[in-house]
Amino acid sequence: MSKYRTTPVVTDKMPPGVPYIIGNEAAERFCFYGMRGILIIFMTQYLMNAQGELDCMNKEEAKGWYHLFMSAIYFTPFLGAILSDMFLGKYKTILSLSIVYSMGCAALAFDQTRLGLAIGLTLIAIGSGGIKPCVSSNVGDQFGAKNAHLLSKVFGWFYFSINVGSLLSMSLTPWLMDKYSPRVAFGVPGLFMIAATAIFWMGRNKFAHIPPNGVKSVKETFSLSNLKIIRNLIIIYIPILMFWSLYDQSSSAWILQAEKMDLSFPGFGLSLFGYTIIPDDFKLLASQTHIFNPFLILLFIPLFNYGIYPLINKVYRLTPLRKIGIGMFLTAASFLMIALIESWIVKGHTPHVWWQFLAYIILTSAEVMVSITCLEFSYAQAPKRLKSLIMATFYLSVTGGNLFTSAINFLINDSKTGQSRLGPVEYYLFFVVMMLCATALFIFIASRYRETPQEESLQG
Repeated sequence: MSKYRTTPVVTDKMPPGVPYIIGNEAAERFCFYGMRGILIIFMTQYLMNAQGELDCMNKEEAKGWYHLFMSAIYFTPFLGAILSDMFLGKYKTILSLSIVYSMGCAALAFDQTRLGLAIGLTLIAIGSGGIKPCVSSNVGDQFGAKNAHLLSKVFGWFYFSINVGSLLSMSLTPWLMDKYSPRVAFGVPGLFMIAATAIFWMGRNKFAHIPPNGVKSVKETFSLSNLKIIRNLIIIYIPILMFWSLYDQSSSAWILQAEKMDLSFPGFGLSLFGYTIIPDDFKLLASQTHIFNPFLILLFIPLFNYGIYPLINKVYRLTPLRKIGIGMFLTAASFLMIALIESWIVKGHTPHVWWQFLAYIILTSAEVMVSITCLEFSYAQAPKRLKSLIMATFYLSVTGGNLFTSAINFLINDSKTGQSRLGPVEYYLFFVVMMLCATALFIFIASRYRETPQEESLQG
């Protein structure tokens, strides 16, 4: 007999465990995005050897390893899904892997060599990736039939909390690394991960703890009806992987591009009660430019939900798959903008980072339409007992996209000269073409997809 509630609280309001899940997510995302935001700059400017000397990577090598790490982050959700659905349940899985996650942050904070980097990123990949399908599906587990209509709103707030955490961390950690050291810059996100674990533990008596299903999960997974659902979703996810290939480069290639742009904001100074908050000669760090994304997400989630989507629906019915298709097309447009900026840089110009901000507006619009919709769609299509596994399957599209980016960067890296075999503008145009091809494939597949009825996914 479990000492915890195993069924959702019967209510037509928000479940009592939701605030703890949202708080945990905000703190954990502060940790992840803070660490990730400085990673590409750390590898190209701060990495040391055992003798305490600089041992930095070139840009193509750093991007290759960065996206390999990102692919691992989204592959290990299968570990979490198996632990959760078959053995430990979501609560114990999240709690135990959060400890592993914290150990990875400690390794990065205390060892700035390639060994410390490898150990730290491996542990973070296991911890962060392992809890990923459990956290998102744990949100849905708190809802019953009477408040299922609130699920869409909660996934929006769930995504909102992610971007609050990331906005704060991506503003702070680059500054900490620039003004202090990588040890401080990696250490602060590690403290937030400890806080995230504590917040989740505090909510243990408020959650609905869905028990693991043991070997029954294997039988359910390989039942004919479930295999058909999983197969159909995988087919949908295949072209979506190209979205992630492009999207995740906003925290690698786009940051490296920003280093060659004008990052100054003269006239943006701010004083309060005689104290200078923002100096008149304020200048962004290249690794801080990624804050454009969470800042825009905070604006775009309500804008799309309450403004853009209702307007479009008046003339064109927006199904989840149609949203995703439009978002994929916008992703290609954002990289076309980045290619244009790169062409200006190649001619010796120094464009202002506001031009990259325009690309972020397009990419973030795509993210709202693809990423949030995919999370909600995946949960809605999954049989009840397989929510974590389906979420893990969705994250494989992120793995595939980052593996593709990693492979391309390793292939174009000339190890003898340390230079890229592909021109900087051609690099971005290559991904534009790949994204357009993936979009066409998605539209073809989506037109033939048949959705699982909502009642089946709640009962299955």
